[in-house]
Amino acid sequence: MATLDKDLLAIQEMRDAVTRANRAQAAYMQFSQQQVDRIVKAVADAAFNEADRLAKMAVQETGMGIPNHKKMKNEVASRDVYEDIKDLKTVGVIGVDRLKKVTEIASPFGVIAGIVPTTNPTSTAIFKTIISLKTRNGLVLSPHPYAVNCTKEALDVCRVAAEKAGAPEGLLQCLTMSSMEATQQLLKHPNIHLILATGGGALVKAAYSSGKPAYGVGPGNVPAYIEKSANISKAVRQLVQSKSFDNGTICATEQAIIVDRSIAPQVMTELKKNHAYILSDEEKLKMEKLISPIPGKVNPQIVGKSAACLADSVGITVPDDTKVLVGLETMIGKNIPFSLEKLSPIFALYTVEGSTDAKQVMIDLLNIGGRGHSCAIHTENEALAEQLAIDLPVSRIVVNTLSSIGAVGGTTGLAPSFTLGCGTFGGNITSDNITARHLMNIKRMAYGIKDVEVPKPEYEKTAVVENSLSQEPTLDTAVVQQIVDEVLKQIVLQKN
Repeated sequence: MATLDKDLLAIQEMRDAVTRANRAQAAYMQFSQQQVDRIVKAVADAAFNEADRLAKMAVQETGMGIPNHKKMKNEVASRDVYEDIKDLKTVGVIGVDRLKKVTEIASPFGVIAGIVPTTNPTSTAIFKTIISLKTRNGLVLSPHPYAVNCTKEALDVCRVAAEKAGAPEGLLQCLTMSSMEATQQLLKHPNIHLILATGGGALVKAAYSSGKPAYGVGPGNVPAYIEKSANISKAVRQLVQSKSFDNGTICATEQAIIVDRSIAPQVMTELKKNHAYILSDEEKLKMEKLISPIPGKVNPQIVGKSAACLADSVGITVPDDTKVLVGLETMIGKNIPFSLEKLSPIFALYTVEGSTDAKQVMIDLLNIGGRGHSCAIHTENEALAEQLAIDLPVSRIVVNTLSSIGAVGGTTGLAPSFTLGCGTFGGNITSDNITARHLMNIKRMAYGIKDVEVPKPEYEKTAVVENSLSQEPTLDTAVVQQIVDEVLKQIVLQKN
């Protein structure tokens, strides 16, 4: 018996998933707000309760990150996201302006294609499921090839809870056959109505070029500035915690520290106190070859690995409790490994003369990858923080907190989200933290509230003149008779 082509099987699985999701979504869009909210609550609770198990599955399958850190991400994706959107109206009339007599009505998009990355496979799946369900959309997830099992398990936890709470069967789907061809066809499928792309640059570009509405995200080469007025011990402690959180797999994690020269010695001392290992010049060269064996490209094998593991792989001996590796850097460019987005516990450290110099270094780092994403500032000078926020080409400026957790809404008032828009700085349609309100159409019914008198068209007089000119000329009867008499008189004279 002939073996069917793997890509053909994957494409058929995708088509069947889209068909089932559309059929279920047609029923789901008739649900009331109370029914929807009950389903979303059930899913959030189920995912929160399974946060630890799903985290361990993700680390085991991908080899990236730290289980209890991934558990925290799963908890943010379930509990924090739910708390943020639970009171959002997403069904029927959602707003009335009685003065302007405008009524806003929510309408779902339909079926959403969700691209899930290998770095945050379970938390992203939970997050996209909850915001899709809240807005009465169906969802078809396409996992990363290295994270299919844990992504599917996360969706299954949500699916079972949703269906037990009354959701139509088939509303939530997950592709299980790794196929780039199937994913690309999913993005262009006529019954996919929106793409929610979290992943590598190639997939985000494919989403934008699919011809479908799409929310995509860009890379996050996040710079962190420690300004001279900062609480240095607190700033350094937060930076090390943030960079080591889940071994640096969150795109909002800081990649480079920029320090005012006047406080650089204190910063170095605090880094060592917080279990950061400062690389020697020789060790830095070894690490550069590991970070970027091909100039301009980051080695995917370093993503989500621990500092000790990375050091050991190139023959560098570090203390067992080392949390991050720090390389002193002066240059910035795509061919400068330490200045790239490394998605691992490796820092670059730049020393600057002051805030003007720091701003330029931050801009240069963002320009090689990371425009529009995020930056971190540690300072007690609020006016300076505000000015940098105005000047820098980023969508999120987190102040005196961990960027990795703060940018996604964990330690700040930003909307909890695992899809962070980069605005037009980074080629995205929005600079928001994507959440439920981005996944619904809002229709507006508007009554007339002003009377207007439509003036007569000014061209009417011209038309009358034109009509009169177009008529055949007419002669007076008396004139005609006079002409006839003259002609007859001439004829008589000629005969005589």
